[in-house]
Amino acid sequence: MDRAVPDGTGQTRRGLRRPRSGRTPGAPVDAGSSVLRAGVRARLRIALRRPGLRRQRRRPGVDGHRLPWRHRPSGLDRRRGDPPVRLERSAVVTDCDAVIIGSGPGGATAAHTLTRAGWDVVVLEKGRNHLLELEAPYGPLGHMSNDEIKFTRRHVLGPDPMLEPRSFRRDESDGDRLYVGDVNNLPSTVGGGGVHADGKLPRFREDDFALLSTKGAIDGADVIDWPISYADLEPYYTEAERLIGVAGEETNPFAAWRSGPYPMPPGADMFGATLTAPAAERLGLHPYRAPTGANSIPYDGRPACVNCGFCGYYGCPVEAKGDPVALLRAALGSGRCRIIPEALAVGVTRSRNGRTATGVRYLDLSVGPGTGDPPEREIRSRYVVLAGGAFETPRLLLRDDLGNSSDQVGRNLMVHFQTLTAGAFPFRVFGASRGRSVTHVHDDHIVGDDAQDAAARAAGLPWIRGGLVEHGGAAGPIQEALIYGPGEHHPVAMVDSSLRERLWVFTMQGEDLARPDNRIDLDPNLRDAWGGPAGRMTWSPHRHELVASAHIGPILEEVLRNAGAEWAVTSTSPPIGPDAARHPMGLPPASRHIVGTARMGHRAEDSVVDAEGRLWDCPNVVICDSSVFCTSTGYGPTLTLVALAARTTRLLAGTPLSGAGPGSDRR
Repeated sequence: MDRAVPDGTGQTRRGLRRPRSGRTPGAPVDAGSSVLRAGVRARLRIALRRPGLRRQRRRPGVDGHRLPWRHRPSGLDRRRGDPPVRLERSAVVTDCDAVIIGSGPGGATAAHTLTRAGWDVVVLEKGRNHLLELEAPYGPLGHMSNDEIKFTRRHVLGPDPMLEPRSFRRDESDGDRLYVGDVNNLPSTVGGGGVHADGKLPRFREDDFALLSTKGAIDGADVIDWPISYADLEPYYTEAERLIGVAGEETNPFAAWRSGPYPMPPGADMFGATLTAPAAERLGLHPYRAPTGANSIPYDGRPACVNCGFCGYYGCPVEAKGDPVALLRAALGSGRCRIIPEALAVGVTRSRNGRTATGVRYLDLSVGPGTGDPPEREIRSRYVVLAGGAFETPRLLLRDDLGNSSDQVGRNLMVHFQTLTAGAFPFRVFGASRGRSVTHVHDDHIVGDDAQDAAARAAGLPWIRGGLVEHGGAAGPIQEALIYGPGEHHPVAMVDSSLRERLWVFTMQGEDLARPDNRIDLDPNLRDAWGGPAGRMTWSPHRHELVASAHIGPILEEVLRNAGAEWAVTSTSPPIGPDAARHPMGLPPASRHIVGTARMGHRAEDSVVDAEGRLWDCPNVVICDSSVFCTSTGYGPTLTLVALAARTTRLLAGTPLSGAGPGSDRR
């Protein structure tokens, strides 16, 4: 039964009936019966008498997180080589207000918001921790570096596709799968996808939330309006920019209104962008400095970016990048957050009627290898926050038969259809080795013009929309070295660097329309290393994406030639046309912008969550990642998913922000 219950701040929030204990968020947690407490103490006394265990300050890297954080002795340690301390499953049950599955941008935002509201939270992260110390003062671990092999070839940030394979097919006619391996993998580590991102953080525009109303339907696509508006989300956009630390300027003529300035001015321009931005202007386009989550000045205790050139696919060694580190550090510093790495969530425990979540089951992957199957643990909680991303969240929901009464879980998968236009310059433009990964963008092709409308009509479509065009990017030195064939010419080619320092690439993140048959589901025969069903992507582009790419690609080539390129060529990801013939088995799209697999809506019959992010089928479970998106737009999803996560968890905790414009959800 839903009713208002007080939170730790004395305010009220809508939620499920208070547990019998009567505990409110922020109050001391009863660890269980006196028998359980006695059992925990007895096991710890026995463990501390074992050889090699002694009371002292725990060293970094010790697996102390396997003990319940409310009962963990401050000095429990073990010598290198000792077998791990194994406790019974009942001894590792801990109570909290919310369990958050995933520590990426959405999960980190949820942890920050809820702890500020006085909630006690536990964050489960299936990957390892390379980001920050989990004990005070929560400093950097020093694992990040400009090492291309480490981050792009050895899966340091995870996941390893040999342990966690995914499969891909274009449609059901391809059979069970065409491809197995890395399918749109995002880092599986503390900080999630925010660790490797290059940090472009644009807002969506007002019409992005009302695509059906403003543009109309398209045959073969499920175009809908969001159940919220830009005005509803605007105050949370402002909060997200402040929390992450976004550097930008208000020079984009197509941008939506905003209630406040960017927290920081833009950083230094990339050299190549000083050529392509004026060229774009000469051709009637409107480039501007990209809003970026990289400090241009010292901000929030973190230094300014040093422009080392290793943003995309790399963690930031100086913590200048606005990844989830700041949010997680603040949550840990509250004393109300515990992060458990190497904890693979396998199910949400529920009441007998299935309408109320009671906790989360997870595999403790930190135990082993060589010790058998990882043990299963359980954490009891009043709420569950799903923040595993638009691939892993539907995979968990489907695996656990949760939230799918509408048959919409996993459906309406959207990724950005990327148009890649490369130009070769007769001089060095330093596309991938100096400055942040991208400093300039333009979004004219989202807004469109008469020529774009004519291209749509010629193709029999009512409209087309492109996406944000990123100015910059090329191969790294290791990637470039692997492209050139071996032989005497190889060192000469590397010195000349025609595919790296002389190449400039435009990437358009083209809008991908929702289609119910584009989906994430469970592969019927493929398993991960721990026996769980692997996720499977079924995806192919709509004609809208193909027509938009074919129209906009030549425009981008013209910009590069105007900037001084000797030649320019366009390709797509995934390949289409003649390029696709070279890949008969099919390749998954390279974009890591995955959205839409648990869309929000007004009705339980055709959506997975409501406008506040709550599962229709289990209202004390909320989703705080990009799976709730209704449209992909042509913009990167990160800032919007952070704003949505802030909104969802603020509404959950009873601390919503006041609206800043007409039609917003003032409360």
